[in-house]
This record gives sequence, C-alpha cells and structure tokens, in this order.
Amino acid sequence: MENAATTLSRYGKARHYRNLRIELKRNIRDGIFIVVGVFSAAFGLEGFLLANQFIDGGVTGVSLLISNLTGWSLSALLVVINAPFIVLGYYNLGKAFAIKTMLAIISLAIVLLLFDFHVVTADKLLVAVFGGFFLGVGVGLSVRGGAVIDGTEVLAIYLSKKLGATIGDIVIVINVLIFSAAAHFLSMESALYSMITYLSVSKTLDFIIEGIEEYIGVTIISSHHEDIRQMIIRELGRGVTIYSGKGGYGKRGEREKELEIIYTVITRLELNKLSTEIEKIDPNAFVVMNSVKDTKGGMIKKRPLQHS
Repeated sequence: MENAATTLSRYGKARHYRNLRIELKRNIRDGIFIVVGVFSAAFGLEGFLLANQFIDGGVTGVSLLISNLTGWSLSALLVVINAPFIVLGYYNLGKAFAIKTMLAIISLAIVLLLFDFHVVTADKLLVAVFGGFFLGVGVGLSVRGGAVIDGTEVLAIYLSKKLGATIGDIVIVINVLIFSAAAHFLSMESALYSMITYLSVSKTLDFIIEGIEEYIGVTIISSHHEDIRQMIIRELGRGVTIYSGKGGYGKRGEREKELEIIYTVITRLELNKLSTEIEKIDPNAFVVMNSVKDTKGGMIKKRPLQHS
C-alpha cells in the first residue's frame, strides 16, 4: 500500500514539474514574441506613420488620429484608449489574456517614450506600405504571444455576442468610421493612404499568424479508399484519419453500404499533386477541401517523406 502511494506521489510530482516546464517554456516563448512585436510596432508607428500623419484602423488608428490633431502623446493615448478593452478582455477572454495584453500595451507605450525612431522616408506610398508592414508584424507577433496591442478585436468579439453580427463585419464598420473621420479631420489623401496602411497591416498580420504555408483540410469519399490512403502516406508523407460513415443520395436518401471516409491535412503547395493522384486512382471520388488556419501536432509540420 505504501509503495503504491509512494509511486503515485512520485508520478504526481513528476507530472507537476513537467507541467511547470511546459508553462515556463510557453511563457518564455510568448514573452519573446510580445517583446519583438512591441519593438516592430513602435518602429512602424514612429519611423513611418506618425510623422507623416497616416493612421491605421482600430484603437491604434484612433490614437494616431487624436495625436495628429492635438499633439498629445501617442504613448499615453494608446494606454488610455485601450484600457476599457483590457477590462473587457478580462471578462470575455480570461485573466491571462488581459494581463499579457496590459503588459504588451504598456511596453509599447514605454518603448515609444524611451526610444527615438528616426523617420525612414517621406515617400507616401512607402510610408503606407512599410509602416503597415512593421505594425502588422508587431500586432501578429503579439497575437502569437497571446496578447493584443490593439483592443479593436476584443470590442468586436463582445459586440458580436450582443448584436449577433460577425466579428469581421463589426471590425469593418469601426474602421469605416475611423477612416471617414480621418478624411474629415486630416485630408482625403491621408485617409486613402491610411487605407493602404490598413491593408498592409491586415495582410502582414495574416501572414504572421497563419504562416507562409496555408493548410488545406481534405475529406475524400471513395470506394478505393485503401488505395488513396496508401497513396497519401507513401507519396505525400502525410498522416490520415479514417472515419466510418454511411452514404445517402437521391430524393428518398437511399442508403449505400458503409463507407470509409478519409481526412488529411496538406499544404496548398501539395494540393495539385494530391488531386492528380486521386484522379489516377478514382476519377469519381468525392473530395471536399477546406482552409485550415493552423495545425498543431501530427505530421503536417514535419518534413514530408522523401521519394526518389
């Protein structure tokens, strides 16, 4: 009895230490992402956008607009305007998210105060594109670290639950209002260039969060399921999951025999080869493809098997 209790105690301690190592490793990684993201965003703001009276969408755009009109400190505005959204994030997304977001925003404000980033260029197109790029890198890395440096999406998540609208629709409405204000208070030209900045931020953010490879989830229904399964494993070096199902078709939904349904995740670059190989095995196979934002575990991020 004592031996069993001792074994369980040792197992519990080992598991506890393992969990602590995982948490520590994750927190260090998140911290690095947030720090690098903060410096990138600060460089984009001071080195490009602020001096040229360009803005972005969201809370950052509102802060830039007010700073341009009043001369108030951008650092102070970022903290003050984001504060309500940090509280909102605490109640809707959790304590850890709120703490990381608060630290990220305060860090951004401190970096903007302490570091003097020289203006890189006065060319308006370069300012719009590269200012948006560095700001997008900053926002994206912060999101990878489990925080945000712009509270717009926190507000959008909250409003989507209250209004029943999608997060994307709410973000668009908010940004239309911001860019309309920019056109009124600054100039139409600044507002148009600021839209280019916003597009640059959005595309860079997608790139940072989703990565260079876009993943595709593929569902395949075929009577030659075993041959297709072997092809995916051998030719593409990818793992597969097999589901059991039953087919139904026609007006009355007549049932076929039981089916083996194949599911796999590949990169977009492998999609053409997969389609070709399926065509060779079964031209009548039913194939459904869906975009996958990111994956974790499994074989998708491992190096595919090499074939001569």
